[in-house]
Amino acid sequence: MRTGRRSELPREVGVLAVIAFVVALGFGIVAPAIPLFARDFGVGRTAVGLAVSAFAFFRFVSAFGGGALIERFGERLVLAAGLGIVAVTTGLAGLAGSFPVFLALRAAGGVGSAMFTVSALSLLLRVAPPTHRGRAAATWQGGFILGGIAGPAAGGLLAELSPRLPFFLYAGFLIVAGAVGLALLRTAPAGPAGPHAAGPDLEQGPVPLGAALRTRAYIAALVANLGVGWVLFGVRNSLVPLYVTEELGRTVAWAGAGLLAGSLAQALGLLRSGRLVDQWGRRPSLVLGSALATASLLVLVLPPQLTLFLLSMATFGLAASFLASAPAALVADISPARGGRVVAVFQMSADLGAIAGPLVAGWLTDVASFQWAFAASAAVLAAGLLASLSLPREKRPTANL
Repeated sequence: MRTGRRSELPREVGVLAVIAFVVALGFGIVAPAIPLFARDFGVGRTAVGLAVSAFAFFRFVSAFGGGALIERFGERLVLAAGLGIVAVTTGLAGLAGSFPVFLALRAAGGVGSAMFTVSALSLLLRVAPPTHRGRAAATWQGGFILGGIAGPAAGGLLAELSPRLPFFLYAGFLIVAGAVGLALLRTAPAGPAGPHAAGPDLEQGPVPLGAALRTRAYIAALVANLGVGWVLFGVRNSLVPLYVTEELGRTVAWAGAGLLAGSLAQALGLLRSGRLVDQWGRRPSLVLGSALATASLLVLVLPPQLTLFLLSMATFGLAASFLASAPAALVADISPARGGRVVAVFQMSADLGAIAGPLVAGWLTDVASFQWAFAASAAVLAAGLLASLSLPREKRPTANL
């Protein structure tokens, strides 16, 4: 399972990264087909939006229950069950004959997605050695990023052939990912849990959520992750295309170029950010990521220019590479054993941001301007910066990195 070399990550990290790539690839394939398929039922734009948000909402409300299941049954079983639920509901959604059935299946899929995400992150943070937690989080996030870049392009072409086809393909991907998880994510032997040990004790019980909430590190991780969800998974996808077409007066292709610039910058940043989180420490990496993210949104408060927009997207992508690693590493430091509800609430903070961000930013755009919406988003990111600055300074790690 683990090699004797401390410079290498546990095998489980690579397996989870591959699963993340497959899941993100499939989700990217099905994402363009969801609104097209929903419109085929003759519903309006609000109902189409409901088909998208139902998945996210049920993912959010079920995450805490998924954390409790992890504490009872373990990460591997919950991970495979979650992927199975999403696979079945996605395949059936492609066969749905009415919009209410389609909507109900999308909502049920959100429950399975929460089970998968929380269990995968809990297992990832549990098996990673303390000196490699930043790299483990970056590797896992890199799988999502690469899959997310590749998926939508293929999904658009497949949706042109048939809006049902991407659902069946995604279901097949999820079955493969679940089978890989069951086959390769075996129970690892326990190791000593000292600060410079090869890894944590895999048989330790979960850290109580109340104890985690009393630590500044966990609060900082939650606030930072809220900002990530608010901008990366919310405002960037909902508001940026409108900003480009209505405020900058450019085609939607430039919005795609900005999003691609952000994704590429994040992918490149992940090559080093995880190592820097482990070498510099959690606090300076979180401060840097939060500062860059806040600055990137403040750029959009300035008079609109295409160059500034592209610079903002690329800068935020680089910041997101640190925000994908440092907060997760903090959570692992707090709860080195089975994460369960501690990891679930951490994931819920990002989901809450992804739900609230587009609503608040959209409302501010309607009643004020795009600049006010971006300023509010920058304030959310700035809260993460303040929380990271409140963390105590760390001793430099002495392990061989």
